[in-house]
Amino acid sequence: MSDAVPASWQEEVFSALREAGVRQVAWVPDAGHAHVIDRVLVDPEMLGIPLTTEEEGVALSCGAWLGGDRAVLLMQSSGVGNCVNMLSVVSTCRFPFLSLVTMRGEWEERNEWQEPMGRATGTVLEAMGVRVLRAEEPGTVSTIVREALDAAFGREEAVAVLLSQKLVGRKDWGDGK
Repeated sequence: MSDAVPASWQEEVFSALREAGVRQVAWVPDAGHAHVIDRVLVDPEMLGIPLTTEEEGVALSCGAWLGGDRAVLLMQSSGVGNCVNMLSVVSTCRFPFLSLVTMRGEWEERNEWQEPMGRATGTVLEAMGVRVLRAEEPGTVSTIVREALDAAFGREEAVAVLLSQKLVGRKDWGDGK
């Protein structure tokens, strides 16, 4: 998917998922998650599942848990709004749930369409009963993701880790703007 050399925090995220026994990783394509997606696709212990829309990943996570697997949903902040109705299933049925969310609409955002959902992401998730953790610096990502994994699969909570746009960088559209 990506030829970019990953930051160490991205490899730490993959390692944390693997060590926590996550077997299913679902995503809507996103450059911010490219390294983890690439690693999942070549790992024989994990199943990578591309989605057409983010709410499918919420349902997949619930089904994985019912089937005895652990799943994680990778998405961008702009996809959180697509999940609201399905997150009611997580809340009502008290499913463990974990999503890693790359943020848009923040630092050096060049696409103004990303800004409203970027501002609302944490509030929307919390309104749906999802605990929100936030990683801003590369050195904190692994610790925060491991806490989220423990909360989701150790304490059966619904958790999202928001990965700051500073971590994934800004999108360069090559147009000089």
